[in-house]
Amino acid sequence: MKTFEELVDGIKELKERGFVKTHRSDDTGIGKTLEDLLGIKENNFAGPDGEDTELKAARKNSSSMLTLFTKAPSPRGTNSKLRKAYGYPDENFAPKLCLHTTITSTKFNSQGFKIISKKDRIELTSKKHQTKIPDMPVPYWKRETLEKAIREKYKDSLLYAKAEFKGSGKDEEFHYVEAYHLQGLNFEKFAINLNKGILKMDVRLGFYDSGKNYGKPHDHGTAFRINPSFLDLIFSKRKRVV
Repeated sequence: MKTFEELVDGIKELKERGFVKTHRSDDTGIGKTLEDLLGIKENNFAGPDGEDTELKAARKNSSSMLTLFTKAPSPRGTNSKLRKAYGYPDENFAPKLCLHTTITSTKFNSQGFKIISKKDRIELTSKKHQTKIPDMPVPYWKRETLEKAIREKYKDSLLYAKAEFKGSGKDEEFHYVEAYHLQGLNFEKFAINLNKGILKMDVRLGFYDSGKNYGKPHDHGTAFRINPSFLDLIFSKRKRVV
């Protein structure tokens, strides 16, 4: 795996290189392209992209949310039950049900979901819970589960790259021009900002739209996300390195 220094050197080289064409024609193209160019294989494991550093990228002056990590709720199988109970017909695979929703702790969203923080865990509650699925336990994440996810993903730090961009879709291009080294993320800061609504949670239950699994259910991961402009609220140190 790449060291922190190797990742920084790679981004510096990309800054000198100028605009490069995206390797994927959607919102995740900016991260996928950077990983490819730095020689990092795409992965879904819990650890960081580098030896001790997680790598993230974003478009400059964009309001798109940044995924910190993904973690399915307990008990096991909860997301399948959520899809069945609260899902709606998928645009491309109806009558099959999908469920895409962004949830905060400050108010119930339009689909009736809200995050509730307790001393030892975080719960996903719904206005419709008792009538829709009365025999289903409330979805939850134990504190120690989230603490472990943070430790594993951000062993030492986050290397956050920003890029200028032009074009769109398969013709979009990126010029990676800045990178920052952020340190000091812990559960306390995570929980405080989750309670304030700065951190959000995305449930992303859709379907494979290509390949051998086309049309089969696909859980894209329950994501804990943040607007990049608020990163300093959850990390205690920031240093520009590119």
